[in-house]
Amino acid sequence: MSNSGNAAHDPAPKPPRVSGSEDACGAQRVQDRLGRRYDEALGESIRRESGAATLRVIRPGQAYTLEYRGDRINVHIDDGDTITDIGCG
Repeated sequence: MSNSGNAAHDPAPKPPRVSGSEDACGAQRVQDRLGRRYDEALGESIRRESGAATLRVIRPGQAYTLEYRGDRINVHIDDGDTITDIGCG
């Protein structure tokens, strides 16, 4: 029996981990900000308290790059400037 056809049935490899931690940017430390209205002062406190190197605010419909940066914290806000998600990236 030939092994030539088995490669198509091998499971896909798992994606590499970009960092040793799923929470490299400290997002878990600032989850209590979910549901609050975003402003610059709150953004700075999120960045500082998380320990992230940079902060990126993502608004609905806004284009943004998809490269992953473990040291960056992303704050997603809705049309009313309410924080809906906070995560690394």
